[in-house]
Amino acid sequence: MAKEQVGQADEVRAHVELTDEMKAVIRERILKQIASELQLPVGRVKTTIGLLDEGNTIPFIARYRKEMTGELDENQLRDIEERHSYLKNLEDRKLEVIRLIDEQGKLTSELHAAIESAVKLQEVEDLYRPYRQKRKTRASVAKEKGLEPLAAWILAQPKQGDVMAEAGKYVSADKGVGSAEEAVHGAMDIIAEQIADDAKVRAWVRRHTYEQGILRTEAKHADQESVYEMYYAYQEPVRKLPPHRILAINRGEREEVLKVYLEVAPERIHDYIAKQVLRGPSVVRETLTSAIEDAYKRLIAPSIEREVRNEMTEKAEEKAIEVFAENLRNLLLQPPVKGKVVLGVDPAYRTGCKLAVVDDTGKMLEIAVTYPTPPNNKVTEAKAVIKKLIDKYSVELIVIGNGTASRETEQFIAELIGEIKTRKLQYLIVNEAGASVYSASKLAQTEFPELDVAERSAISIARRLQDPLAELVKIEPKAIGVGQYQHDVTQKRLEESLKFVVESAVNHVGVDVNTASPSLLSYVSGINSTLAKNIVKYRDDNGKFASRAELQKVPRLGAKAFEQCAGFLRIGEGDSPLDNTPIHPESYDVVDKLFRELKLALSQLGSAQLKEMLQHLEPEQLAPKLGVGVPTLRDILDSLQRPGRDPREDVPAPIFRTDVLQIEDLSPGMELKGTVRNVIDFGAFVDIGIKNDGLVHISQLSDSYVKHPMDVVSVGDVVTVWVLNVDLKKGRVGLTMKKPS
Repeated sequence: MAKEQVGQADEVRAHVELTDEMKAVIRERILKQIASELQLPVGRVKTTIGLLDEGNTIPFIARYRKEMTGELDENQLRDIEERHSYLKNLEDRKLEVIRLIDEQGKLTSELHAAIESAVKLQEVEDLYRPYRQKRKTRASVAKEKGLEPLAAWILAQPKQGDVMAEAGKYVSADKGVGSAEEAVHGAMDIIAEQIADDAKVRAWVRRHTYEQGILRTEAKHADQESVYEMYYAYQEPVRKLPPHRILAINRGEREEVLKVYLEVAPERIHDYIAKQVLRGPSVVRETLTSAIEDAYKRLIAPSIEREVRNEMTEKAEEKAIEVFAENLRNLLLQPPVKGKVVLGVDPAYRTGCKLAVVDDTGKMLEIAVTYPTPPNNKVTEAKAVIKKLIDKYSVELIVIGNGTASRETEQFIAELIGEIKTRKLQYLIVNEAGASVYSASKLAQTEFPELDVAERSAISIARRLQDPLAELVKIEPKAIGVGQYQHDVTQKRLEESLKFVVESAVNHVGVDVNTASPSLLSYVSGINSTLAKNIVKYRDDNGKFASRAELQKVPRLGAKAFEQCAGFLRIGEGDSPLDNTPIHPESYDVVDKLFRELKLALSQLGSAQLKEMLQHLEPEQLAPKLGVGVPTLRDILDSLQRPGRDPREDVPAPIFRTDVLQIEDLSPGMELKGTVRNVIDFGAFVDIGIKNDGLVHISQLSDSYVKHPMDVVSVGDVVTVWVLNVDLKKGRVGLTMKKPS
C-alpha cells in the first residue's frame, strides 16, 4: 500500500471512535434533519427532545409545557420522538457499518463520507452491500478459482485483444476451470455481482421500479370461490395502488389464493446500467452487455422487487394504522350517557341472551338469562323476566351487543318496548367488538370472579354506553373493531400507535381518581400498571382521595410521577375545587394571584360572576403580571370558565331507537339518520338500524372531491343518509350523503 493510502486509512479509522465533539456534531445533524423534515424551528425540536429525555410524557409536554415547545401538539411531539429514535438508530448503524468496513481495510474517505451523509437506512445498507460477508455465490466460487484478474481485465474494456485468448490463460484443472468459456462465465459472474452491489445502480433501479412497475395478480386456482375474486386477473401501477388494496393483495398471497408479480420493462434499466458501466467501443462490449443483463435479471430484479413490495407494504401499514388510530380515538371520545340505569344484553341463540342491569355509576345490580331467540323461542318467559328487571330497577335504556342473534334480539326488544306504556324506554345497539376478549381476561376475572364469560360481556356492553372510554380501555386496542386490515400490519407498530391514542384520549378527558379502574389509571401520564394498582389499593385502604397532594402518599409514586399525572387526575368533592379541573398544581399559585386580582374567593369558582369577569380578560396583558406564560394562562382561564367539564359533552349523543328497521323496509331514496361505525380508505360504514351497516362509498360522501373519507366523517358522527341501492341476497345496502335533487 502506498504511503499516501496508509495515511488516508489511518485518518478514516480515527473517526470510527467517537469523541465528545463528534457526538455533538451527530446530535446537531439529527436535530437539523428533524427540523427540516417536520418544518419546525431547530430550537423547538431540541427543547422537545430534552424534555423527553428528562422523562416527561407527550401528554404532559403538550398540555403543561407549551411555552417551552411553542405550543406543539401531541402529534407533532410524537413525530419528533419517532424521527429522533429512527435517526439515532440510523447513526448507530452508520458507525457499525463504518467499523465493519474499516476492519476489512477497505474504508476510504469517499466511502466514509457517503455513509455519513446517508439519510435512510436503505442507503447505508446499499453502501455496505459490497462489503457484507456473503454466503456462497457464483461470484465467490469464481473468485476461489482465481478469476478476479480476468474480471478486472474485462472491466478495463480493452480496445484490442481477444476475450477467449485472455480467458485461456485461466484454464486450470487444479482450480476447476475446464475451458476458456467457463473462465469467461466465471468472470461475468464476478462482474454481475459487482454491478448488483453498486449503491447508485440499486437506488436508481429501485426508484424506477416504484415509478414504472406494474403489480399483477392472478388466481392460483381460477375456479376457487373467495373474497379475492376481483384480483384473479388484476393489474395496477405500483405508485397508484391504494393502501387497502396492497394489504388485501398481500393477504390473498399469504393465504395462497393469489400469485403476485411485480413487472417492469427491463430495456430502460439495461440502458441505464450500460451507461454506468460501458465506456465506448471495446473487444469485451458484448461480454459486458451480457453480464449487465444477467446482473439485473438474476441479482438485482428479485431483491429490488422484494424491497419495493416491502416499501409498499410499509406505507400501506402506516396508512392502515393511521386510519385505525383515528377511528379508535373518535370511538373512545364518544359522549358518556350519564345518570341512567342500563340493561345490557349479550345476544345469543342456543345459550340464551345474558342480561346485566347496571346502575348510573356502572355498578352491577343483577344478572339474568333469557331464551327469546331460536331454537328456544321462549318469548313470553323472556318478556316477563325483562319487565320484572325494568320495574325493579327503573331501567331507562337497553343496550344490545351487535354480535350473533343481535337483530333477532333487537326485534324482540322493540316488541317489548311497544308493550310497556308505564315508562319511556329506548334501546341502542353497540359494537361489542372486544367484549369477549375483556370477558375472558384476568382483569374481568378479578372484577367479577363469580360470573361466567357471557355474563361479564353483558356488563361490558351496558357500560360501553355509560362511559365508552372507561370501559374500552380494558380491552386490547386492536380488538376494538374500528380498523381495516389491523391483523395484517406489524403488530408491534400497531400496538405502539394505539397505545399512544388511548393515552392521548384518557389524558384529554381526565380521570376521576376516586372511581377509576387500574386499567384506566394505567393510561394516565406518568402512571404505569404498578402505580395504578397502588393507587387503587391506597384508595381501598384509606378511603377516597381528598386532594391531589394526597397522591404523593401512594407507595412508589414519586415527585416525577406526581408532576406528570397530577393535572390529568380529577377529585370531584375534595379539599380544593381546583383539583377537579385540568389546572396543574404547579399553577395553583397563579390562580391565587388571579383571584386576588379579581377580588374574588376561590369558592366562587363556577359562578356566573366569575365567568362574566373571565370573558373580558386579556391573557397577553395579564400573563406578565401573574408571572406565567400566555398559553398556560389561556388554558387556566378556559378551565376556570368550565370547571368539571367533560370535553366529550361537545360530541353528539348516540341515536336511541324504539322500533326496529328491516332491510326489506328500505327503498332507494329513503332518508335515514345513522351513526358512523367505521371509516376506511374507500368509504364509511353507517349504522342505520338494520342487521348490517350500510356503506357510503367515498364517491358518495360529498358533492365535492374527497381525498379521504376522514376529511368528511368520523366514527360516532350522526349523519343523514339516503338509500342508494339494496342487495337483499347479500344483505348489503349502499348509502349516499349527497342529498337527492
